[in-house]
Amino acid sequence: MPEAVLFDLDGTLADTAPDLGGALNQLLLEQGRGPLPMEKLRPHVSSGARGMIGAGLGITPADSEYLELQQRFLAIYQGALCVDTRLFAGMAQHLDELEARGIPWGIVTNKSQRFAIPLMEGLGLRQRSACIVCGDSAQRATPHGHPMQLASAVMGIAATHCIYVGDDERDVISGRAVGMKTIVAAWGYLGDGKPPARWGADAIAASPQDILGIAASNR
Repeated sequence: MPEAVLFDLDGTLADTAPDLGGALNQLLLEQGRGPLPMEKLRPHVSSGARGMIGAGLGITPADSEYLELQQRFLAIYQGALCVDTRLFAGMAQHLDELEARGIPWGIVTNKSQRFAIPLMEGLGLRQRSACIVCGDSAQRATPHGHPMQLASAVMGIAATHCIYVGDDERDVISGRAVGMKTIVAAWGYLGDGKPPARWGADAIAASPQDILGIAASNR
C-alpha cells in the first residue's frame, strides 16, 4: 500500500471542464464567435489556457495576439472558477477511504496558485490535502520531476513510496522521473495524443475506487 497518494487537479481530482469551457466560450463571444460544445473542449482542458485557446481560436503562444487573449481568458476564469466544477464520481469516497486508512493525499498541478488554492477551498478540500504543489510553486512544471520532489518533501514521504494519479502523459513522465508509481485516471480528459496505454504508466484506473486495489497489487 502506498504511503501517500498524489493527484493531478484538472481531469483527475475534479471535473473543471464546465468552468474552463465556460470561460473560453465567454471569450469566443467577446471575439464575435459562437460557443463550442463541451465535448470538443474537454480533451484540451488539462493543457490549460494554451490548450483551450488553441482549441477555440486556433492560436498558439507563438502568435502575437496570444498573450492578450490568454490574460483575458484567465481573468474570466478567475471570476467563476468553482461554479460548476465538481469532484469526479467516486473521488469523494476515495479521499474518505484514504483518510480512514491514514494515507495522506495531496495535489500536484500545473495550475497557478491563484486558481488552484481558491478552487481547492471552493471544493472544501484545502485543509484536508497534505500538500498543494502548483505550476508556480515548483522551479519547473510537469513533465519535469521537480513538482513531485517538492510534494514529497512537503509531506516528508519518499517519492518512491508515493503514487501519482493523472490524466495526461506528462503526469506519468513527471512521476516516473522521481521513481513514483504512476496511475492513469481513465475518467479524465486524456488529451488528443497517443493512447494512455502507451504512456508508460504502471496502471490505468477505470475509477477512483480502483486506485487502492491497483496500488496493493503493484507493490
